[in-house]
Amino acid sequence: MPSASPAAADPVESVRAALLDWYDRHARSLPWRTPPGDAAPVDPYRVWLSEVMLQQTTTVHAAPYFAAFTRRWPTVADLAAAADDEVMSAWAGLGYYARARNMLKGARAVASGHAGVFPDTEAALLALPGVGPYTAAAVASIAFGRAANVVDGNVERVMARLFAVETPLPAARSQLRALAARFVGDHRPGDWAQALMDLGATVCRPRTPDCGACPVAFACEGLASGEPARFPVRAPKAERPRRTGVAWVLRDAAGRVALVRRPARGLLGGMLGLPTSDWTAGPDQPPPAAPAVADWIDAGTVEHVFTHFSLTLSVRVGRGEGGDWIWTEEAGALTSLPTVFAKALIASSRA
Repeated sequence: MPSASPAAADPVESVRAALLDWYDRHARSLPWRTPPGDAAPVDPYRVWLSEVMLQQTTTVHAAPYFAAFTRRWPTVADLAAAADDEVMSAWAGLGYYARARNMLKGARAVASGHAGVFPDTEAALLALPGVGPYTAAAVASIAFGRAANVVDGNVERVMARLFAVETPLPAARSQLRALAARFVGDHRPGDWAQALMDLGATVCRPRTPDCGACPVAFACEGLASGEPARFPVRAPKAERPRRTGVAWVLRDAAGRVALVRRPARGLLGGMLGLPTSDWTAGPDQPPPAAPAVADWIDAGTVEHVFTHFSLTLSVRVGRGEGGDWIWTEEAGALTSLPTVFAKALIASSRA
């Protein structure tokens, strides 16, 4: 790393000081965050809940869910006591539903195994269901002031640029984690973790880094190379497989929609959904059998992208009564269904 200045004896400390000073002036105001300099105790439940929600989700999208959850379940004990269906319904639209199931398991583990009090060490937090290395480090540092190495995608990007790391992701992850660990210390560990996240989110952005506003530009080898946006280097992505399927929208005479409870295990496990066929890997499959006798009408297709595959879902609409369905008012269905099924329900109005 280039020296911060001729007088700088320790470039690492110079970077730390510059970034913390910047954070004191530019920290994002987030609903789960205690501002720098605020002496109020940090609630580990709010930190943990926010970190669970922020996995694979933007702060803008997660914020209203965080507000709704903390109004409805203000403590971890409240969340632990909630019914699974209520929590999964409140989670609908955030995606990656295994997070919600693990979140409930984690809340119940804290309530039953720790008397409703979050453990305050990284190792003990890591033992909770659904808590991985990143979340354990984030809660330990932000809520409890532990010197923990908190590394998310933003931090990886900052380190890759700061040190001009040529090894492509994902192979570079262990190297980037080791570089981030050089900066971890006992002085303001929670603020340091959040400062790095804010730097990556607002200044050291993925495609358009604002190097002129960067408080650590003086030490950035990526900037010195003349191509900071080239970092982190990424290996070519494999093409995402495509699957196809059919979703049936069955309405009764009152306009209610027939829903099913999906199996507890597997994709969208335990969620309400429309009846569907299997989601197969290719178009050359026999036509699936409809779930009920009706005059089915084609309503076109919807597209949805999951982590590991893309889905083209044909939508068919019919009228029917009775059956072993969960009959639900359409407005309620739209707010409680996972996004892929909400898309299909909206598309059904075209028929």
